[in-house]
Amino acid sequence: MNSPANELEKQLHYPLGDALPAPGASISVAPGVKWLRMGLPFALDHINLWLLRDEVDGRAGWSIVDCCISTDQSKAQWEQIFSNELEGLPILRVIVTHMHPDHIGLAHWLCQRWNVTLWISATDFNLARIGSEGVSGFGGDTAAVFFAAHGLNDPASIEKIKGRANYFRTLVPAVPRHFRRLMDGDTLTIGAHQWRCISGYGHAPEHISLYCQDLQLLVGGDMMLPRISTNVSVYDQEPESNPLKLFLDSIDKFRLLDAQTLTLPAHGKPFTGLHQRIEQLHVHHRDRLAEVIAACQLKPCSAADIVSVLFKRTLDLHQMTFAMGESIAHLHALWFEARSTRTQGDDGVFRFAANQK
Repeated sequence: MNSPANELEKQLHYPLGDALPAPGASISVAPGVKWLRMGLPFALDHINLWLLRDEVDGRAGWSIVDCCISTDQSKAQWEQIFSNELEGLPILRVIVTHMHPDHIGLAHWLCQRWNVTLWISATDFNLARIGSEGVSGFGGDTAAVFFAAHGLNDPASIEKIKGRANYFRTLVPAVPRHFRRLMDGDTLTIGAHQWRCISGYGHAPEHISLYCQDLQLLVGGDMMLPRISTNVSVYDQEPESNPLKLFLDSIDKFRLLDAQTLTLPAHGKPFTGLHQRIEQLHVHHRDRLAEVIAACQLKPCSAADIVSVLFKRTLDLHQMTFAMGESIAHLHALWFEARSTRTQGDDGVFRFAANQK
């Protein structure tokens, strides 16, 4: 019997089948567009990167889209790509969809290596600089206090989260000093084609996807993944945000793109069925919200209570921080819609109770 996930998978199509780029090599997905794939030391064990044939100031070459985390292994794979995949041409610019470590980690090294400029949204550039150079590095005491206020307050978890103060910097040791700003609606001339910037929110501060109508290609980054739902979290830097609404509103922008668009995701394989995938993600989160409100009808729930509602498997600390962020995001979506009421108990923990209809 097919699982629901398999049934959803059948609604999408993978034109390249099971083909995957070998380490240090590429697969062509369209004229002048090469697919690269690098490993990650996480449960989500890879990231897709892209080479776009380009010309800047009369010089022929390539633009990179996304970079991978900063590791010696990733640098070695890039050096293989430089030797084998550039057809004797240079890198002309580095484009980053957003500031998460697997996307921006090697931007500083790549920009220095080729003496080129980083292209990214201003919001993500500046937040990456804060994470790379700031005191907390997106972790440590402030994150521990935030998660404790949402119920993850056992001493072992608190100490582990406090110990992650330098986590971002280990994956993103530096960010380029200068950048070229990308904004929603901007059009980039990359080689022979025009690519339109489409901003997205909820997953990252100001994620930029790239759409080429001529090629019917969408470089979707993390905003449009084929098999998994993008992480949508509340973080301690913006503790009363509503990222789930932002995310769902953002992916609806892609409904205006051609139904035959080939989506190039940051994780998973290139796929068609963009409109179906948008609807799948809406249904997925609608179902999760129904589960959360049902739990909050039985008793007031903290985010820590909701983790087991949304995630049925055992989680390590890295996964637990994402799961907590997602649980808060779903609770906040209901709270902002006035479907629940938030209270803070004498123990300092926020809990959410479903409102009576």
